[in-house]
Amino acid sequence: MTRFGQRARSRLRGVLRPEQGAGRLQLWGRHGGQAGADAEADPLQTKFAPTAPAAGPSVPDDTRVQRVLDLAMRVGEVLLSSGEGVAEATATMLRLANAGGLPTCEVDITFTSITMCCHRGMVAPPVTTMRLVRYRSLDLTRLDEVSRLVDRIERGEFNGLSGEQDGAGVDDTEALSRAAAELDQITRAKHPYPRWLATVAWAGMAASIAVLLGGNWVAAAVAFGATGAIDRIGRLLNRAGLPMFFQQITGALLATVITAALIMLNLLPAGTRPSFVVAAAITVLLSGLSVVSAVRDAIDGFFLTAAGRAGEIAMYSAGLLAGAVLGLKAALVFDVELAVAAPLPASNVSLAVRAVAAGLTAGMFALAGYTPVRYLAAAAGTGAGGWVIYTLMEQAGFEPVVSTLVAAIALGMASGFLYRRFEVPRLVITLAGITPLLPGLTAYRGFYQLAVIGVADGLVTVMVALAIGLALAGGVAFGEWLTSRIHPRTPPAPITATPGPGGQ
Repeated sequence: MTRFGQRARSRLRGVLRPEQGAGRLQLWGRHGGQAGADAEADPLQTKFAPTAPAAGPSVPDDTRVQRVLDLAMRVGEVLLSSGEGVAEATATMLRLANAGGLPTCEVDITFTSITMCCHRGMVAPPVTTMRLVRYRSLDLTRLDEVSRLVDRIERGEFNGLSGEQDGAGVDDTEALSRAAAELDQITRAKHPYPRWLATVAWAGMAASIAVLLGGNWVAAAVAFGATGAIDRIGRLLNRAGLPMFFQQITGALLATVITAALIMLNLLPAGTRPSFVVAAAITVLLSGLSVVSAVRDAIDGFFLTAAGRAGEIAMYSAGLLAGAVLGLKAALVFDVELAVAAPLPASNVSLAVRAVAAGLTAGMFALAGYTPVRYLAAAAGTGAGGWVIYTLMEQAGFEPVVSTLVAAIALGMASGFLYRRFEVPRLVITLAGITPLLPGLTAYRGFYQLAVIGVADGLVTVMVALAIGLALAGGVAFGEWLTSRIHPRTPPAPITATPGPGGQ
């Protein structure tokens, strides 16, 4: 080996030979002796010397991540099962995760399932969890309380939830336990009103719709009784586990059969329009469909969930169609015809009375959906206002679809303003406000034409009813978007800690 090779080998050995316990590499001399402290640093030593690892952000452990994700997933389940849109449910879950100290999360919702992932950089693997939404329950009080719980968490009422111990010694484990316990209390609580009151509300909604369509007090009374019976029978079928598709068939069938039986027994006085009774019952059954949420999801770009909601709406609407057609066919066997194809006569009910009926329709729906009492007046007022706008547009010569669209935009703007200004849940205003505008009578006319007159005429009328429903949903979504541009929502203000007697 040449002298140059020996020198290079000796230098390399000196670089790679560490001094035990020194915590750094020492340079060894040409003859194996240790260089002095004042020796000049060798370039090879500088190049190969290890560097201390850079300090990175603190990574939450798996247990904490799982607890925060579970809390967010359960909140998302309540929102999605109550009919909230995917965009709002996703934003709420991300806000909750961020308040819990997990700012890098992703949420994926596909109508019946929720998946949430927390990324922890390159120092720890991500944590992913999934939850299935197995039920659909309209409880607007529960929805409101969960939304308020999330706002309280964002304001910092649950000290230590973000992963830091506060001055009072409250750590994140205790804060997470408190938040989870309160969520358990909300989700397991009974409905704020007894079930019989919800039945009365559904029946009162049908009676108000009958008056809204121009019916007399007899039609309203029959609609009240028929819808109450349909609701109680539907509750029994639901307990028995009957799928909702067959429950919709049963409801529409009962509405037509009960009305036909009253005609056969000559229990309806002259001048009573039986079609108003059936249309009122069908409108009540239509009100439970998530048309607004489906269209809003499609507009927001969540097409998979929108397709799932649209499929659900199509199946339940087909159930209504099948039940109504079966009932009409059965009535024709006994020479009873529930005609509705002829133009409606001019109503003797004044515009003011019908506006009150529209408000009662919206208010009764809100009551049946277990809306908090403080929001009932807002729901009834927006419902009456939307119907008045629709009527004025129609009297001005506009088509029903255009009139419905304008009224729905006004309702969407009202719901957005009330949500941002007074924290009224948007679903309370949108779901209740559109009920007086639902195309129950148009849908029943299409069902009648399909069963009695012909398929071509019936399909055209059913498509008109579908166009009115889409105008309602699209108008509400557009109105809410306009309000979000004009009056953005102010995030909850954080709570400022007040110093104690000995604090600074």
